[in-house]
Amino acid sequence: MPRALVIPAPGSLGLEEVDRLVPGPGEVVARPLYVGICGTDLELLAGVVDPAYVRYPLIPGHEWSGVVEVTGPGVTALSPGQHVIAEGIVPCRVCASCVRGLTNLCETYDELGFTRAGAAADQVLVPAQLVHPLDDSVNLVVAALAEPAAVAWRGIGRGKPRPGERVAVVGDGTVALTAAHLLALFSPAELVVFGQRPAQAGLAIALGAMAFETETGPDPMGFDLVVEAAGTASAVERAFGLARRGGRVVLLGLAGHDVRAQFPVDDAVNNDLAILASFGYTSAAFGEVAALLRTGQIRLGPLVTHRFALEKYTDAYEALRSGTGVRGKVMLEL
Repeated sequence: MPRALVIPAPGSLGLEEVDRLVPGPGEVVARPLYVGICGTDLELLAGVVDPAYVRYPLIPGHEWSGVVEVTGPGVTALSPGQHVIAEGIVPCRVCASCVRGLTNLCETYDELGFTRAGAAADQVLVPAQLVHPLDDSVNLVVAALAEPAAVAWRGIGRGKPRPGERVAVVGDGTVALTAAHLLALFSPAELVVFGQRPAQAGLAIALGAMAFETETGPDPMGFDLVVEAAGTASAVERAFGLARRGGRVVLLGLAGHDVRAQFPVDDAVNNDLAILASFGYTSAAFGEVAALLRTGQIRLGPLVTHRFALEKYTDAYEALRSGTGVRGKVMLEL
């Protein structure tokens, strides 16, 4: 029998045997090989995610890579054995937002690992239109990071980076370090990660940052583009303080409904700041990340610092909670 990691209700997590999946028309059953877990998975376990975005019982796992196992009727572009990744957000394709390409804002929220069974299992059922095939040469460990990469890539796109700019990233978790790696593709003159944990410095440099700072000192020049990816009020306030006059600030982090950031409104106006936010990713952004993986431009291998077999899920979640030492992506191996 296939296994799945199940959160039957907040506070409870276990490995269970589940029914074998059968794809319907336009669907694919894939076998996940690598599944990333993140802070949001901890929040799903704790039961603090907005109920509008989650349904229990649930199988987590919205970051993954694997192989096609079975295709359903009408699926001709995919075949068993293909290496694949897949979008987790399931758009309706017909609402006003989807028609405009803003699939992340679909009027019907639906997402693997939140409202649908995710990939922390021996099988996952996915609409075929969300599946992106990969060449066999693509490292599937790195490919499992496509989802956080798509989150970062979509936000970066809103900030419109240009070669030769001074760029800052606030945060030192997976999305922040991934954002730094992707920003390096735009040939910035300076790329600095401002984090909280000194142990993350080596990871930031390995992934393309030119410097890692834990303190924000006076900077008369300021940064042309600041990407906030920590999801705290202090990180947002820090991001505003780092931007130069006429600069752009992109907010990626989710801090929780009750969190409020404070910043001098006059400074934002007088400095003519462009303030942007980005939720999730669009289908277009995910497709662009898939293309970057195929061409070898995404090299996030150093980011994966912890690997655990699926049956060691307790150790994996504990590693994710730990605030000591170097910690990049925690990955389940199936």
